[in-house]
Amino acid sequence: MSAGLTKHSVMIAGHRTSVSLEDPFWAALREVAAARGQSLQALIGAIDAGRGGQNLSSAIRVFVLEAVRRPPIQQT
Repeated sequence: MSAGLTKHSVMIAGHRTSVSLEDPFWAALREVAAARGQSLQALIGAIDAGRGGQNLSSAIRVFVLEAVRRPPIQQT
């Protein structure tokens, strides 16, 4: 699996911006979005809204790390 940076253009709060992440982070972010029933753009928008002054790419990486560390919800 390639760990190279890939840049994607996304629309956040009505403006276009580019986000550069390593390929494994894009893959994990897509998985999280799918599991939540959200589009990738909607999930990035939510991360953007809650990041404070943190760099968006860094905020996404931290979000993905926290998402994969969180234990799965047990269904009964």
